[in-house]
Amino acid sequence: MQFLKRNIWTICCLALVLVMATAGDSFAAADDLMGKATDKATNVFKSVKTIIFVVGGFGLVGLAFAAIFGKINWKWFASLAVGLAILAAAASIVNYATGDSKIQSTTLGDTFGNV
Repeated sequence: MQFLKRNIWTICCLALVLVMATAGDSFAAADDLMGKATDKATNVFKSVKTIIFVVGGFGLVGLAFAAIFGKINWKWFASLAVGLAILAAAASIVNYATGDSKIQSTTLGDTFGNV
């Protein structure tokens, strides 16, 4: 700990020099950075959406068995149905909130069909 207290300014100056030395490369790749980030976020969203729909399907099967035996919890059913509907329309909600139609063209899409 004493070492850090005595050499904090040296470490900060060294970090600043390293950031300035590599800043040119990051500025050169700045245009492609946001495109790659959008693509990665789209891929993650589509994968998570698929997983959530599969888990939601198991939840619907469980609620169906509960309904057969007369022990259905309607709060669970309502929350599952509303959650799956919001997830299905998530791409349209994002398009409306951001005003960006590029998200739709990256096949993020909504599950209700092509709008």
